[in-house]
Amino acid sequence: MKRIEHVLEIFIFNSRWLLVPFYVGLIVAIGLLLVKFAKSFLVALPAVFEGSSGDALIAILTLVDITLVANLLLIIIFAGYENFISKIDTGDNEDRPEWMGHVSFSDLKLKLIGSIVAISGIELLKYFVNVKHATQHELIWVVVIHLTLVFSGVMFALMDRIAGGHHGTESVDVKE
Repeated sequence: MKRIEHVLEIFIFNSRWLLVPFYVGLIVAIGLLLVKFAKSFLVALPAVFEGSSGDALIAILTLVDITLVANLLLIIIFAGYENFISKIDTGDNEDRPEWMGHVSFSDLKLKLIGSIVAISGIELLKYFVNVKHATQHELIWVVVIHLTLVFSGVMFALMDRIAGGHHGTESVDVKE
């Protein structure tokens, strides 16, 4: 019976490699975002040089938005691969980001929600820059969604802090 359990555990442990196609797909998605970035950059050029300042700001915010999504994907790829599949061996490469290998699943969740809130904030800013073309109904929904994401982020951080605050501490009896 112990042998069956051992084989099952090895099978379960090695199943982590099924995640690799997901990370490869995210790498391809970064390539697609690069294409989207290039297209948006080409659209931004006339907006910056010939359009209004609002048009230029929206075009540049779109570039920032795409960049944040690409950064988010890269963090997910690196941290997810290292947390769930295998450590990435970069040798002594001086370009290895300091955070690589130190982002826990909990840190990853907080970075993810932080990035989502930042992206939502940029979308909200686009609406306010272009407020003439937005309906009141659209503005209300954008603000409500953004505030919901901010609230979710704060709650994630709070739950993480509460859960992390008790790790490795011993309970001490206090005598009155």
